[in-house]
Amino acid sequence: MQTSDRTNISSQSQPPLFPARTATVKRTTGETDVQVSLNFDGTGTCSADTGIPFLDHMLHQLSSHGLIDLDVKATGDIEIDDHHTNEDVGITLGQAFAQALGDRKGIVRFGHFIAPLDEALVQVALDFSGRPHLSYGLEIPTQRVGTYDTQLVREFFVALVNHSKMTLHIRQLDGINSHHIIEATFKAFARSVRMATEIDTRRAGMIPSSKGVL
Repeated sequence: MQTSDRTNISSQSQPPLFPARTATVKRTTGETDVQVSLNFDGTGTCSADTGIPFLDHMLHQLSSHGLIDLDVKATGDIEIDDHHTNEDVGITLGQAFAQALGDRKGIVRFGHFIAPLDEALVQVALDFSGRPHLSYGLEIPTQRVGTYDTQLVREFFVALVNHSKMTLHIRQLDGINSHHIIEATFKAFARSVRMATEIDTRRAGMIPSSKGVL
């Protein structure tokens, strides 16, 4: 019994194989003040307070389906419109992605998912490639969901892609309801991120590129 106890204590005291993949980024401009904290190895707990209720709802989808612990706080000039806050949340989230993943050693790197939501069906494929690129194929039929301007979906992903340095392809395979199309997109994106950021135990400590750098 004593030997077993010593073994357990020794095992518990060993450092984890991979460092914590967490980040906190604060970004302040003359238009917005945004802070994002995240943990890629979380359980999907989320706090989102951006002043844009629909964006908060989508951030909860990202957290829950990506198993990312996420805390987002933002204030901005939403008395003008939601554009600056929406974009700056995307920028700051992208910076937090990049900081938490670091040199991207050990990750799977690629992710893909097709998410259905009632009549909507959206496909996402992504690569934490170090090369920002967005191919955006949503056709959202209405200008607004509630008070949210649906043009801002693309602006959010442009900002996130540029600052996380990922390649992201979004394809709408079906859908006529704007809310369903957007939510299916965030769910597919979340699951793709989860797949891509999983640790590949066969490549532990290695950068997943034939070039040796991302």
